Amino acid sequence: MLALAGCGSAPELIPAEQPLPKETLDLIGKKGMQPGMPIYVRIFKEESELEVWKAREDGRFYHFKTYPICNWSGEIGPKFKKGDKQAPEGFYAVGPKQMKPDSSFHVAFNLGFPNAYDRAHERTGEFLMIHGKCKSAGCYAMTDALAEEIYALARESFRNGQSAFAVHAFPFRMTDDKLARFKGHKHIAFWKMIKPAYDFFETYRVPPTVAVCERKYVIGVTLPATGRIDPDGQCPRLQKQELTPFVPDLLDQQIAAQKGTIVPGQKAREQTALAWSDGEAPAPKPVAAPPATAPAPAAEAPIPSTTSTSTTGSIQNPPPASLPGAAFLTAEPRPEKRKAPAKKPVEVPTSLGLNAP
Repeated sequence: MLALAGCGSAPELIPAEQPLPKETLDLIGKKGMQPGMPIYVRIFKEESELEVWKAREDGRFYHFKTYPICNWSGEIGPKFKKGDKQAPEGFYAVGPKQMKPDSSFHVAFNLGFPNAYDRAHERTGEFLMIHGKCKSAGCYAMTDALAEEIYALARESFRNGQSAFAVHAFPFRMTDDKLARFKGHKHIAFWKMIKPAYDFFETYRVPPTVAVCERKYVIGVTLPATGRIDPDGQCPRLQKQELTPFVPDLLDQQIAAQKGTIVPGQKAREQTALAWSDGEAPAPKPVAAPPATAPAPAAEAPIPSTTSTSTTGSIQNPPPASLPGAAFLTAEPRPEKRKAPAKKPVEVPTSLGLNAP
């Protein structure tokens, strides 16, 4: 779609049709990806971060970028009702019809709240988005430039055939240590229920299929051919997704740590203090935006073990860093000039679960 410029000027593309920046396309190439390959999005409220992962030819998803969330409203915890100004947590699927190129918040896409789980619990709300303008009343708000880039990544994946992409919204990076600090929180039961999705992806680098039955999430299962499960009814016999754990090699880690992977930018929400256990977190305080030229420091964390510790796909010491698998590397590593070993492709799930409407 074109917007008419001044008399005699060339027509101007609207924000939703802006091409991916050259630097972004270059990073896609350096990471062995293609612009139209499937994407997967993870949100971490407490850290105010949104990750975009992209599939490569082996069927696994690889970290592309971590973007700062400029603003989100409410507190950590799920959304319950319209007007509570809570940004949702849980598992959502975004299809082409949920894209909002004419959004008054620059560009946007609808998360799809309420999903089958939310409806089973009579949770209400609508028009909950990821959008620009850095203003939120229940949404995840980015700066306009970052919202535009994320929108373009989704747009290109749809145009290349991805039917929908998963958005998994978590209260924080769901390591065992962090979850243990919230053992007295009023939402701990909900967070324990959604944690296996975090563990599954950390183990396999493939987004899990999610079903809803008995008014709860069931993670990492194969849905019936119809995809239809009663969210309020008894869970049918479901088969577990069988995948080989992902083991990153050194070259994968060096590619993952390419310059530009961690995007600097404004975060209007301070990280919520975790050193409490009485069930009520201190209210976040506004903080000044970091300098635009200051890159986010690379987190130092041991490379995670891929030894499975449970049938849910959890792993020992899952990485808390924004850049999984990038430990012991400098911010700008120089990849070794060697041929990457061949990897057996895995099948990317065609269904994201969440039960057919």
